[in-house]
Amino acid sequence: MIEQENLAGWTAGHRRKEAGLISKEQLLDDLKSGQIDTVIFAFCDMQGRLMGKRLTAEYCLENQIDKGTHFCNYLLGTDFDMNTPPGFKAVNWAKGYGDWTAVPDWSTLRIVPWLDKSALVFCNVEDAGTGASVSVVPRNLLKSQLKRAEERGYSFMMASELEFYMFNEPFESIHEKGYQNMKLAGHYNEDYNLLQGTRNEPFYQKIRREMAACGLPVESSKGEAYSGQHEINLRYGQALTAADNHIMFKHGMKEIAIQDGLSVTFMAKPDHEWTGSSGHIHISLWDTDEENNLFYDSNEADDHMSQKMRSFLAGVLAYTRDFALFFAPHINSYKRFRTESWAPVNIAWSHDNRSAGYRIVGDKKSLRLETRIPGADVNPYLAYTALIASGLYGIEQGLELADECQGNAYELDVPKIPGSLYEAIQCFKESDMVKTVLGEDIYEHYLHAAVLEQQMYDGVVTEWERKRYFEQG
Repeated sequence: MIEQENLAGWTAGHRRKEAGLISKEQLLDDLKSGQIDTVIFAFCDMQGRLMGKRLTAEYCLENQIDKGTHFCNYLLGTDFDMNTPPGFKAVNWAKGYGDWTAVPDWSTLRIVPWLDKSALVFCNVEDAGTGASVSVVPRNLLKSQLKRAEERGYSFMMASELEFYMFNEPFESIHEKGYQNMKLAGHYNEDYNLLQGTRNEPFYQKIRREMAACGLPVESSKGEAYSGQHEINLRYGQALTAADNHIMFKHGMKEIAIQDGLSVTFMAKPDHEWTGSSGHIHISLWDTDEENNLFYDSNEADDHMSQKMRSFLAGVLAYTRDFALFFAPHINSYKRFRTESWAPVNIAWSHDNRSAGYRIVGDKKSLRLETRIPGADVNPYLAYTALIASGLYGIEQGLELADECQGNAYELDVPKIPGSLYEAIQCFKESDMVKTVLGEDIYEHYLHAAVLEQQMYDGVVTEWERKRYFEQG
């Protein structure tokens, strides 16, 4: 996050434009002056999508917007197609699909530079009747783990790296073609290739600039390992801010692509012949004053990994399979995990080794753990929750770290990342640890959502099946 006080000497307007984030008081002034006429109240659903409402200036000025806005609670009990399947205890027809409230977290309020006269604020979700925090909301899951960490004297710094594919045609065109013969924005592998990257640089430069102006700084962008594939790295920050930025980036990039007649996808594996798109996550453990990286110990001569870091990593390794649903949430997620594909298959750790599921990088204050397991389709609130919950559990239990992977991690005989959503469901279902750290209500809610997704897939006849069995079956 760009801190406004570090930009002293600039005009208030320039400072706000560059930092992106504004105060509630500035918002009210801009609503009165007409500089802003739309305020978006947004929250993240289980699938990692932003939901919410657009409020008019008149409404905001005439009402107490601190109280938030109501929405139908079915939004936290749907599938991708917005169907309302039975079986969710928190939201169902028996309870009448009542209201929950999206209450603005004013620390997240920002100008959205690619939308006309618009601001957006992330919201906490509360029960409309009691005001209690709704436990099954993804952002609330992460906040719960961060509170648990704070009670133990810890805080976290985190960051996301996101890969994606870009197409030289709009979403509507691809949909009308049945997602066939899509026009990739490139014609050869562009990994680090500046020439190929230049072809789409006007769009990527726009993304970097607009995100910075939105209070969401980008560190770098580069070509990735297939035609039309690119990667953008977001600057690290406090865990909740980093997760918010991850969601805002994906949403904003799609909006900008729509405006430019382009499209992008963050699917983990858009085509079986293409390189998968990752969503690597970096994490480090700090004291609550955010002055000391508790992963670093200068007395550890070989690698400077503290005992806390070793136990944290041991917990993450021990419960990766249990939390696979939070790292790889969809049917398609598991098609990315292939040997020597740049996506890991084994649950192992190493220093600066891209064949391992977990990689140790940096030194001193930058010493951190990178998980290479999530794809770009990950919901960051859930993946961050899984890392923090399992790592803290490792520290609490004093778990011992397994030996470092040497050489090619793809060849190891160690526990593997689940190979399918079905397998991940079984791991989640059988995990007492997940139930303990999340609570039974959350455990059952997300287990049921995954089972429904698997059942939906199992009932669909695919093009692959017709090609294979139509004549010869």
